[in-house]
Amino acid sequence: MERTAAEVFGWQELRPGQLTAMEAVVAGRDTLAVMPTGAGKSAVYQVAALCLPGPTVVVSPLIALQRDQIAGLLDRGGPDGVAVNSAQPAGETAAAWDAVRHGDAEYLFLSPEQLTKDEVVERVARAAPSLFVVDEAQCVAAWGHDFRPDYLRLGGAIERVGRPPVLALTATAAPPVREEIVRRLGMDDPALVVAGFDRPNITLEVERFPDDAAKRRAVVERAAAEPKPGIVYTATRRDAEEYAAELAALGLSAAAYHAGLRVGERSRVHDAFLAGEADVVVATSAFGMGIDKEDVRFVLHASVPGSPDAYYQEIGRAGRDGRPAVAVLHYRPQDSGLQHLFAARTPDEETIGEVAEHIRDADGPVALDDVGERADLSRRRVTAAANLLEEAGAVRTDTAGEVRAVPGVTPGDAAARAAEAAEARRRLERSRLEMMLAYAETTGCRRRFLLGYFGEPYDPPCGACDVCEPAPSDAPATSVTAGATGAGSGDGQDDPPAHPSAAAYPAGTAVRHSEWGDGTVMSEEGDRITVLFDTMGYRTLSLTAVTDNGLLTARPESSR
Repeated sequence: MERTAAEVFGWQELRPGQLTAMEAVVAGRDTLAVMPTGAGKSAVYQVAALCLPGPTVVVSPLIALQRDQIAGLLDRGGPDGVAVNSAQPAGETAAAWDAVRHGDAEYLFLSPEQLTKDEVVERVARAAPSLFVVDEAQCVAAWGHDFRPDYLRLGGAIERVGRPPVLALTATAAPPVREEIVRRLGMDDPALVVAGFDRPNITLEVERFPDDAAKRRAVVERAAAEPKPGIVYTATRRDAEEYAAELAALGLSAAAYHAGLRVGERSRVHDAFLAGEADVVVATSAFGMGIDKEDVRFVLHASVPGSPDAYYQEIGRAGRDGRPAVAVLHYRPQDSGLQHLFAARTPDEETIGEVAEHIRDADGPVALDDVGERADLSRRRVTAAANLLEEAGAVRTDTAGEVRAVPGVTPGDAAARAAEAAEARRRLERSRLEMMLAYAETTGCRRRFLLGYFGEPYDPPCGACDVCEPAPSDAPATSVTAGATGAGSGDGQDDPPAHPSAAAYPAGTAVRHSEWGDGTVMSEEGDRITVLFDTMGYRTLSLTAVTDNGLLTARPESSR
């Protein structure tokens, strides 16, 4: 594999984790690789594929990303890759399938939506792929406003194309996300390769504002002042366009990017940024996934992302060349309301019940498209509802990709079970948002906070965040509210000194809370530990409070 990497792609040395993941894949083992942006995740499948017979299927969420990956293969003189997507002409699609059928294409790039089509699945199955790659695999566990429900049905597609070994790739996946990826994709005892998350060349900062006008002015001024190029992330399409217009008015080459633009305009902005012709792209989360650009000098957030997972992925697009870069979160506590709305977006119980009833009335396997027609619902809503029903054990998907009701479960019971699953999902998403707000408010090392969220220990000071840098002598004292609610959370200011010490609960310790049940310690600092609970999501606890009240105990197993 090292020889192949050197001779075919020109890589004289493989990075940490790459060879380990390649070896597992070539040995025929399902593999989950969690490697930070810029660590060369794509190289894992590109090299491993050449050591396996048959084509490699690569599921990639964005057409622009597919185009980048294919162009990268051509630039390096590697084997051919082709894509099948909704944006290309019929002739190009036909040529792509011909290349796959005749063995002229080593890599076939598809969106998850393509794999919901019977004719696509059948053609892929006939090609007998030797490897099934899920790129940006965190989308399997993403339930936010940009939710892609067809990602959750890839496990069935994998079975239908012949169940080749599965390689899941992601830049940021906290332990619960890893567990969900494995479960959703039906991975069998996968090899887990987790490279270090730390990106020490990225300076972390948070700026807090009392009102929206001050925040907007600061975002524009900072984007104008920082070395270029850079990215500004916003929560809404309207904000993306307004910020881009303000920056353009200052004479900068700035462009907006969001899912509401036409495909041609998105491609133009994407290509201009890669070519160095745009100073700043102002975008929603639709921009940047898999962007292969090394010299991004800053990533600014004009609003609070929905989770540290999303935030760390987005700031990871800065400084891939190893040179200094900066990530600044512009924070106004009131802005979190929009993310709370996004976190709550799952199908309502009425929609779930309606879908369950139509599935039961089919009296046998039925395609989701047919369910959508009968219920007069979009495919996206039907798929999301069906995913929740399957998670609740009320429906199951067969090998043909059709769904059927589980005998003995009424539509009402099915909807109630699925609603419980949706509420559990909402609790987890809310807890992730609370952890993001806690990051904005923390008075401790920001790098330690983020790495601790992913279960990676770190000893501060980092010397590269606004907390660890020396503060002016006249700087006002600030306070922090822990990212937790309910019994067992402290206020972060009045707890007595380290009694007991959080060092007794290192990351990975299995614990049980009298009210919230089982959980795993993700990070510890002083008298505080952050625990990921199975049913309640993330909670930051004062050990003094929980031990004095007998709320928390360590479980016999040391880690999960």
